[in-house]
Amino acid sequence: MLLMETEGKEVKMALIELTHVKKEFSGKNGAIKAVNDVNLTVEKGDIYGIVGYSGAGKSTLVRLLNGLELPTSGTVVVKGQDITKLKNRELRNFRKKIGMIFQHFNLLWSRTVIDNIKLPLELAGVSKAEQKTRAAELLELVGLEGRGDAYPSQLSGGQKQRVGIARALANNPEILLCDEATSALDPQTTEEVLDLLLDINKKLNLTIVLITHEMNVIRKICNKVAVMELGSVVEEGDVLDVFRHPQQTVTKRFVQQELAPEDDTDEMIQSFMKENPGGKIVTLSFKENNANEPVISQAIRQYAIDINVVYGKVQQAKGSTLGSLTVLLTGDPEEIDKAVAFFNSKEVGVEVITHE
Repeated sequence: MLLMETEGKEVKMALIELTHVKKEFSGKNGAIKAVNDVNLTVEKGDIYGIVGYSGAGKSTLVRLLNGLELPTSGTVVVKGQDITKLKNRELRNFRKKIGMIFQHFNLLWSRTVIDNIKLPLELAGVSKAEQKTRAAELLELVGLEGRGDAYPSQLSGGQKQRVGIARALANNPEILLCDEATSALDPQTTEEVLDLLLDINKKLNLTIVLITHEMNVIRKICNKVAVMELGSVVEEGDVLDVFRHPQQTVTKRFVQQELAPEDDTDEMIQSFMKENPGGKIVTLSFKENNANEPVISQAIRQYAIDINVVYGKVQQAKGSTLGSLTVLLTGDPEEIDKAVAFFNSKEVGVEVITHE
């Protein structure tokens, strides 16, 4: 058990702990720091998202969690065990309890669906009868009943990823690593696969570490998130807190891309500012305790300003509402500043995008 009692309350303990982890590779121009002094804690039952742009170090980090890569320095502790100290056989046995799914499925095309799922069990020396029973259970779990005799070439992308998930669960892992698992899927199929992962997390109390460059994936199912840039974790915390109060520039960029409409927002903002050079554009971020409060109309009544809506979006994240509204404030500069202070007093997040 990874739980302890503290004054009658159940407290989660860490399942995965990374302490000052670095991973360097040799390059033509010297050492490349793929992972740079990362400290990270994942608790049992978490769906922990690691987000970053290409080259941020996400894939290297996730490979450190199952020993496919060993750190240059620092410690990687899983279930109280420092995996950097495991020998070959110990490491192989350790990996059996960590499942992994990939962006491009990595299925064996000459094998049927059922045989792909059985593969880890075959390698583990499980009897054929047990393989058959377990594979049938997993087919049902991932919603592929009746497709066991099909080949990967006969499946859609979403179905292939379901096979990949079933195969990753074959040995009853305690941790599931997902390396860009939805990047090759269309939006609708992505939603379905994320719903499946969320369902598996709840049914099996399975800890999931999910790396992605898509913030909508984080918003959809994760409860914790770490943002990576140039090999370092620059921001981390509860998903709702990070969405509502992003601190780092890269995090703000991710959140703005997620909450902004599909249009070219930069061009839209520049157009508004060109027509209103004395105005100020701000993004207002709302949460549940103020999402329904009419702060816009209150500000217009109290201060000599006009407010034009530039764009806005409302989304759900882990059962809570996230809202963002970007507006243009025009009027006397002092009145604009008073309105901004008013928004802050109402616990509405305020970020000034451009101003004159």
